[in-house]
Amino acid sequence: MYSTNNKIILLVGGARSGKSTLAQEMAKNRGGRVLFCATAEPLDDEMQTRIKAHKESRPANWDTIESSRNIGCALEKTASNYDTVIIDCITLLVANCLGDDAASRQAGQAISGEIEALIELMAKRQSNYILVSNEVGSGLVPDNKLGRIYRDTLGHVNQQLPKCADEVYFMSAGLSLKMK
Repeated sequence: MYSTNNKIILLVGGARSGKSTLAQEMAKNRGGRVLFCATAEPLDDEMQTRIKAHKESRPANWDTIESSRNIGCALEKTASNYDTVIIDCITLLVANCLGDDAASRQAGQAISGEIEALIELMAKRQSNYILVSNEVGSGLVPDNKLGRIYRDTLGHVNQQLPKCADEVYFMSAGLSLKMK
């Protein structure tokens, strides 16, 4: 059901800046049913520990869907059943789509397709959406090709998402600055 009250909120900032915590606070404050869409893949012990900590930080009554790719499709049938959907995070979604062949045309097309499908889904305004993404363009230029491709690709995605967002916040040191 389309609702003009439903918002798209983008939280952008560096690692450990407080984005996920703010996303959870915003969802709690909105009330209602919450769906958490996790994009992380548990590829090693350290990441498994991080995922476990993230799960434990969320309220038990929230539902979780784990989707490292194709999140538009994964959310298409379920998102409208929730008042708020948190997608944490776009950063890992882009990395998942880049894969081992980041410089290939297919990787770029996969990311474009992911973001377009997500924007189309959110445009229906069937739920509130809170997106979490890292700002990776403020640091040093990576010393390797894969790092530069990743930084540039995520930078383009982070420029695209605010265009459809109602609110955009920049996070640093646990503080938020409303940009839009």
